Amino acid sequence: MKLDFPPRFSERIGAISLHAVQKIYELDSGKSPEFHGGHRTIRAFDHDELASIFKDLAIVIPVKNERLRLIEGVLSGIPNECMVVIVSNSQISPVNRFSMEVEMIKQYSQFADKKIILIHQRDPDLAKIFQEVNYTSILDPKKQVRDGKAEGMIIGILMAKMHNKKYVGFIDSDNYFPGAVNEYCKIYAVGFGMASTPYSNIRISWLYKPKIRNNILKFPKWGRTSEVTNKYLNALLSYITGFETDIIKTGNSGEHALSMSLAGNLNYSSGYSIEPYEFINILEKFGGLLPADSPDIVEKGVEIFQIETRNPHFHEEKGKDHLTEMLQASLLAICNSKVCNVELAKEIREHLSRLDVLYRKEKGGSKIETKKYVIMDPIKTIPIEKFAELVKKNAKTFNKI
Repeated sequence: MKLDFPPRFSERIGAISLHAVQKIYELDSGKSPEFHGGHRTIRAFDHDELASIFKDLAIVIPVKNERLRLIEGVLSGIPNECMVVIVSNSQISPVNRFSMEVEMIKQYSQFADKKIILIHQRDPDLAKIFQEVNYTSILDPKKQVRDGKAEGMIIGILMAKMHNKKYVGFIDSDNYFPGAVNEYCKIYAVGFGMASTPYSNIRISWLYKPKIRNNILKFPKWGRTSEVTNKYLNALLSYITGFETDIIKTGNSGEHALSMSLAGNLNYSSGYSIEPYEFINILEKFGGLLPADSPDIVEKGVEIFQIETRNPHFHEEKGKDHLTEMLQASLLAICNSKVCNVELAKEIREHLSRLDVLYRKEKGGSKIETKKYVIMDPIKTIPIEKFAELVKKNAKTFNKI
């Protein structure tokens, strides 16, 4: 893979280097050693370099009642060297979709010879394990793992950590293009390869998000939720630095990756607020705006890469209600932040009010259900050896295929 390097521009906030979007020039640069040290604005990663990073990379796929063909397509795009972690929140009854997923993945693995870990998010034994290791912020009032995307992602990080992976990347299970999935994995690898610190975050900026409208395939640049989230995240950054910026393009990027050393030190916001909250939490912890609790990370710095794909992002349509819930979660994550200024918080709340009015008109007077988003503890508090032992011994849905 070949892309521009170093990034054309970066914002620096405290210990954070937030890089502008980088462009890919070749998806497969082959063997091109002359670019590795001689070219000033291009960085090439050959097959061997990518493969060495893939061996340390786990790809987490959160699944919830997805079509089996879609899941299989996503699996087929992941490089063989990567470990795959599937965290399923699919229904168990009346139809056991989870067992269908297990059988499909076992059959697929026979041919692909791919390392796959599989576990169900709502496994009662898993909830008991979280209680035993004293990580209760992931549990609901009934002492079960909460029914949210963020909670599944945390489980995926822990599965990767207990298998000693250095990096963890996330890919949604509803992607129609295996080629795009393969590109995401390469982007994660080159991001970690470019990082000058152990604490790095790689975020995908999609070239296009195709939509079918009036039987015509359109190629908009931004999704409706992403456009709004990016606007307010950039407004927050502009307030902090004193200079207007539009550098953030990946506020709602479900496809992103973290070095394990950074992943272990972050708090996580429940549900669909997890992606924008990662930006917020990194700002809160390492932006020099609040007292730092990790001086080692502040000393070494945090890098955030945003890399634009060549493949379009074509995924399953989940409907307006899903988009509304995502947008509400994103905006609440920003305006509830300790670093959000009063004026911006007021503007965001006004936007939420307008969103509610629009929703009422579309739903015949029904109000948007306002969910309480829980901030979960960093996973570094979990004794990973004990967690791994308990999972392997007690979690009935844990499968290593």
